Amino acid sequence: MGAVLSVITSATLVFGLIEGRSYGWWLARRPFSIGDVTWPFEISVIPVTFLITVLSGIAFVWWGVRRQRAGKTTLLAFSLFRISSFRNGNIAALIVSLGEFGIILSLPPWLQNVLGYDALQTGFVLLALAMGAFVASGVAGALGNRVSPVTIVRAGLLLEIVGVTGLGVVISAQASWLSVVPFLFVYGLGVGLATAQLTGVVLKDVPVDKSGQGSGTSSTARQIGSALGIAVLGTILFTSAGASLDTRLVDLLDVPPAVRAQIVDAVVDSAGSAIPALEQRSPTVADAARQAFSDGTRYSAFAAAGFLALGFLATLRLSGRVPEEQQTDAAGRAAAAASASPVSEA
Repeated sequence: MGAVLSVITSATLVFGLIEGRSYGWWLARRPFSIGDVTWPFEISVIPVTFLITVLSGIAFVWWGVRRQRAGKTTLLAFSLFRISSFRNGNIAALIVSLGEFGIILSLPPWLQNVLGYDALQTGFVLLALAMGAFVASGVAGALGNRVSPVTIVRAGLLLEIVGVTGLGVVISAQASWLSVVPFLFVYGLGVGLATAQLTGVVLKDVPVDKSGQGSGTSSTARQIGSALGIAVLGTILFTSAGASLDTRLVDLLDVPPAVRAQIVDAVVDSAGSAIPALEQRSPTVADAARQAFSDGTRYSAFAAAGFLALGFLATLRLSGRVPEEQQTDAAGRAAAAASASPVSEA
């Protein structure tokens, strides 16, 4: 039952965040159908989806606490959330993952559909992120015995914020890979410093016999954060791009309203893939679409930086130095944890 409630909660939340712009946040913009069954009401299916999220989430917590009090196993170790470092660390991990994974979604469509790079060229540009993480992993290991893990995490998050904010500044329809790569490298440095160390910080006060559940809970928090990041920042990207393109097309007096709506829907629904085809029909409209999609990507980057800043603030509630006798144990559990990172997911 717990697994079913967990799936329902996660699936409905992510579906609502991703599809809200398509089906309407309150009133229905388009029909919602499953097979031959069509949603019959004027209100959008999205508010109902969010209501299901809340109800199933409450039921999941109730079911888990009930089983825990009965001495039975649970999907999440709810009792561990009484530990301050575990609770605050998982909150920080969730928020950080939200910012980290969302920006990885936004960049490839912009690089390919606005700057015109192919998949291989896009991969080479994003390789700067992996290189930064690779360099930082060695630095983090060298610093581990001299600097507290929390300090390393905070330094990594600051680098991530600088990198993502820099991306937001340089992103434009006229940008080149030369302006993007340095900030991706800085961002990768931050990811390499923060990701592994944060897992150790989360688990440092968890009893050894509960370390398996603690590791699983930490990984779950990151996976939920990554899913929310893709949903939230994806919504910001496409909503901003659509609004910007509509505004730009209004300034083109020769574009009728009906055609304008079709162009906006085509660009947004295709994640920008329709932009190259617009070039053959109307270079002016294609240029407006490139600028609008760049606007959306830029806003998405700034939003990611904001979430990372919230994650940094969350780490301020974490304690500083880990006692020496716990460092080796925490490091071993951190290595064993199935922790996700945007480099491995990319």
